[in-house]
Amino acid sequence: MDLTIHTTALPHDDPDASLAFYRDALGFEVRGDVGQGRTRWITVGPAGQPGTSILLAPPAMDPGITEEERRTITEMMAKGTYGWILLATPDLDATFEKVRAADAEVVQEPTEQPYGIRDCAFRDPAGNLIRIQEVR
Repeated sequence: MDLTIHTTALPHDDPDASLAFYRDALGFEVRGDVGQGRTRWITVGPAGQPGTSILLAPPAMDPGITEEERRTITEMMAKGTYGWILLATPDLDATFEKVRAADAEVVQEPTEQPYGIRDCAFRDPAGNLIRIQEVR
């Protein structure tokens, strides 16, 4: 089997704020932006990696989701426990400073973890946890 990761999805509750974070703070390319108002699906991805994308999507849009499930998703997003992603960079300190300078919410400054990874963490405007690991 020959598989690659093409796209993963993260929820947003403010498409303009999410777009600004991923484009301006993380430096991702905007690859698509469809819909209107708060109901927009925005595809972003790292420059030079056209085969890997993140779809920023309005949460709970599936017609099969119940109102109770929608409330749960909204509550989890508000607490920052619904969506998360791991990114990687060869220069964690410079990346951390760039993202922090964009006024992103810092969850964890660069730290050497006991399990051998050096990483940091932010929250995007929707509360999603963005962990950035240092590639060694």
